[in-house]
This record gives sequence, C-alpha cells and structure tokens, in this order.
Amino acid sequence: MTTGTLPASARGTPAGPGPAPPGGAERADHYERLLGDPDDARNPHGRAALLAADDRRETPAATEALLARAGLAAEFVPRELGGRLTRPDVLARVLRPLFRRDVALGFGFGITALFGASAVWAAGDDGQRAEVAGRLLRGGAGRVTILHHELAHANAILRDEFSARSAPGGGFVVDGRKDVVINAGRADTFVMYARTATAAGPRSHSVLLLDAAELPAGALRRLPRAATTGMRGSSFSGLAFDGCPVPARALVGETGDGVSLALRTYQVNRCLIPGTVVAGVDSVLRLAVRAATRGRDGGLPARRWHTVLAGVFADLLACDSMAVTGLRALSLLPDDAHLIAAAAKLTVPDLLRENLEELSTVLGALGHDRGPLYGGFQKLVRDLPVAGLGHAGTAACLAVLVPQLPALARRSWLRTDEPPGRLFLPEAPLPAFDYRRLSVLGGEDVLVASLVGSAERIGALRPAGPAWAALADLAESFVTEVRALRAQCAALPEAARSALVDPRACMLAERHGLVLAAAACLGVWLGQDGTGSFLDDPAWAVLALSRIGRRLGVPVPELPDGVTATVLGELLARHREGRSFDLYDAPLAG
Repeated sequence: MTTGTLPASARGTPAGPGPAPPGGAERADHYERLLGDPDDARNPHGRAALLAADDRRETPAATEALLARAGLAAEFVPRELGGRLTRPDVLARVLRPLFRRDVALGFGFGITALFGASAVWAAGDDGQRAEVAGRLLRGGAGRVTILHHELAHANAILRDEFSARSAPGGGFVVDGRKDVVINAGRADTFVMYARTATAAGPRSHSVLLLDAAELPAGALRRLPRAATTGMRGSSFSGLAFDGCPVPARALVGETGDGVSLALRTYQVNRCLIPGTVVAGVDSVLRLAVRAATRGRDGGLPARRWHTVLAGVFADLLACDSMAVTGLRALSLLPDDAHLIAAAAKLTVPDLLRENLEELSTVLGALGHDRGPLYGGFQKLVRDLPVAGLGHAGTAACLAVLVPQLPALARRSWLRTDEPPGRLFLPEAPLPAFDYRRLSVLGGEDVLVASLVGSAERIGALRPAGPAWAALADLAESFVTEVRALRAQCAALPEAARSALVDPRACMLAERHGLVLAAAACLGVWLGQDGTGSFLDDPAWAVLALSRIGRRLGVPVPELPDGVTATVLGELLARHREGRSFDLYDAPLAG
C-alpha cells in the first residue's frame, strides 16, 4: 500500500491484509499503512471515523476488525508460544500507529490484553501459557482482560474487590465485583487478582486464570456498561462473581504470588504506557504545527510560537528517550529495570500533560473544535487521565521509588558502573525478553551512573562550540543535583521511607525522575556518535535538558544562538515530509 491510499477494507476488497512482516520497524510501518491516512475523510480508520465512534461511545468496529484480521494479538504473545513478542521496545514501536490515531483504540484493542496475559507469561505453567496464547491468536486482543482495574483508587492491588476462598473439594470459591473493567463485556478469559488470605501483606493475593465458558450459570454476572469521561470508545463495564467455583488448575503460580506477580509485570506496563502514549501527543503536536502554519508564507509559524513548538518537540524526544530506555532495560538489565520503569511512569505523563497545556495556547479556539481536523486534541485531553491511571498510578510508582531512595543514596549513586551503551540505542540488538527474569528487589540506579559518565565525556567536548559547552554545563548541573539528592535521601527519616505521607520523600522521588529523564537524553545523544542525523546535533539535547533543568530549578545556561531555530526547523521538516516526531523519525501514512 502506498502512502495516502486507503486500506483494502475501505475499498470493499474482501481479502485480509496479509501477515505482518518479521521486523519491528517493518511491522510498525505495516500497521501505519494498513490504517491509512488519518486525515482522509473517506478512510473508515481515519480521524473522522474514530472521533465519530467516540462521540457515539462505540468501539471502532471496522478498525478493530481490520486489526484482528492483521493478527495484532500476536504482538502480545511470546514468540516461543507462536506470537511475535520478543522485546517490549519493539512492541511499543509497533503499537504507535494505533496510539497515534486513538489512545482508546491502543488500550481497548491493544495493550490491555498484554496486561492481562503478562502474569501467565511470568508464572503460568506450560498448559496455561499455551491456553492463553491460543485464545489470543485465535480470538484477538479483546478476548483477554485483567480483573483488578478500579479507577477510583488507581488500580491498587491490595483492595478487596475479589476474594477467593479454598473450596472443600479443592479449588476456590470466588466472590466480589468491579464496576469498571475494560473489555469486561466481550472478554472470555479473565486474569483475576483475588484476595486469598485474610491478613494483609505481600502474600495476601493470588492470580487466577478464568475461562468464562467453564463457569457455572449464574455464578458470573456481566454488569451494565459504565460511562467514562475519557476513552469513550472503549468498552468499560462490570463483573460480579457470586459464590463462583473455580478449579484448582486456575491458580497461576503459587497461592500468595499475586502481589509479587503484579510488581514484576507492572514494570512492563509502566514503560509501555508512556512508550505508546507519546504517539498520541505526537499527533497533537502535529495539529498545533498545522494551526500555527496555516495560511503562512513559506509554512513558517509566527515567531511567538517558535519557542513553544520547539520546546514541546524537545520534550517529546526527552520523554521518548526515557520510555525507550526503560523498555530496553527490561530486556538488557532485568534486575535494574524496575527503577527506570517506575520513574518513567511517574515522570513522562506529567511532562506530556504540561506539553498539552502549552499546545493549547497555540491551538487557541481550534483546541475546542470537535471536527476531524482538530478534534483529536480534545479527545486526547479526555483520554489521557483514564489512560494515565492505567495499571500503575502515580501512588504506585512512588510506593516503588520512595522506600529505595535512601538505600540508593548510600550504595548506588556516584558508585555504580555505567550500563552498556546499547541501552540507549533504539536500533541496537538486545537479548530476547522474558517475563520470568524480571526482578523487583535491589538493583542499581544505572541511569544515574550513566549521567555521571556522560557528564565527563561531554565536558571534553566543550571546545566544539557553544552548543556543546552549554550541554556540558547542563550535564554538570544534573550531576550536582544528584549529589544534593544523595544527601537529602540519605537523611530521610524512617517513617518517610515506609509510607507516602511525607511530602519531602515524594518530592525527592519526582526530582529523581527528572534527573533520570535528563540521563536518558544524554545517553541517546552520545549514542549517535557522529551519525550526522538530527539526533546527533546537540541542539535538541540542549533544549530538552534546559527545560528539564528549569523544572528542577537547577542552573541553566542561556540557550546558544541557533538552538531553537535548529529544533524548530527539524520539527517543520518532519511535519512537511510526513515523519514521526519521536526518536524513530518514521514515515507516516498521509
């Protein structure tokens, strides 16, 4: 399919789209072309059709059918089980065409299936793994969902929506309900986190794999659809279990493994959410550039918008650097990845929300337009809070980071060896990913180690010019911030380490997250090593780190002449040529 043409289903051709190609970049391009030009009003998978479905609170049936025929669900199944899942960073790249068009589509007919299946990939026996793989490969991504989704408390695992008590003859009896579960009305496979112990603690919950077809009549009730402010095209509804008998073979792993499995598998979710949602903000930045350049000679926006547009583009690259680094760490450094994952999920959504606020000033009245040209802005503003609650809210990320800050300050920061350079290279090969290798205990803060090493190397580049000198100053400011964080975190009182009631501890975790974002940017920039690409130019890194530094309040040098113009020029060129605004600089349909 050539750029700008309609997919086969739009032309009435009965043939399916054919198998996806083997490589990650090729599969991402395959889905991008399959979904077609988002601005083409005739495209049933374009922005107009997706917005109309959202207005009707309907799932985009034609687009879901297209993706089902394309075998999208295979992206969530490990390769050894017949699917295409080999690395989380590749998965995020493959899913960006969905999220670029509709965050609700990306969740509802996308990564929610992986969130459900991940506990089985991590701890299921051979039969359970084969069973879930088969259901996804045969039935599509909407057939598997996860049961601990509760918007009211950000999906906290230690809540009593579901309980499972031991049955006299073996197995369990399940009770409880949830009123807001994505895909509850159409899924036939449920991965349930249920309380199996009366006492609170790390062994209080277990994971059960349930087949709706095997449950006795009346034991499971599907509740009415729930209306949500955002992701209105996703199917949220409820489930109630009333004395429902469940066989012993439904247990995933061992009794009491639920909290541990959640902590291990959430690492992937925490990186995938920012690693895919950046594509949604990419689309909004595209709308803002369209608004700022319409009717302008030479396609150049008014000067008052140069700083905003270039700054948001730099932020988007910073967010992508952090997300992609975290996703790659899951494969390369499974013992250390949980720190990066929690920091990415804590930091990136806040940066993206700030970016949307900035872009709203560029869009002006067009930001309230609900039509196909600019309606994607309002939709994303509605969708992001629902997507952001995902399966690891801010409190959950703080709960991972805060208790570890004092130990990291004492034993890791400014002492740990740097990670391999390929951690920061999106195209570099990695070992195959395995959920069973993920750890949630200990680990080193490899990004802080990378920051220190990057600062030393960049310091030697000062003579190369003003932009290099500014980048060296910025890197040194962030290392100084690490030293301050080390002193403050080491001095945290014991009470602040075990609970999220001390605002100082939460503030320090947020500052730490911004430092890691800066470290990821520097790692990506240094990794270019003379490629001659835009990412090899220090301009974007200078602008990105300057904006992060101002958020932290660390010393930030004046921007050298030409930095904003260089970044803005790349943004406008990518917009004009139809290329993505992320690290991959990929061609887009349209």
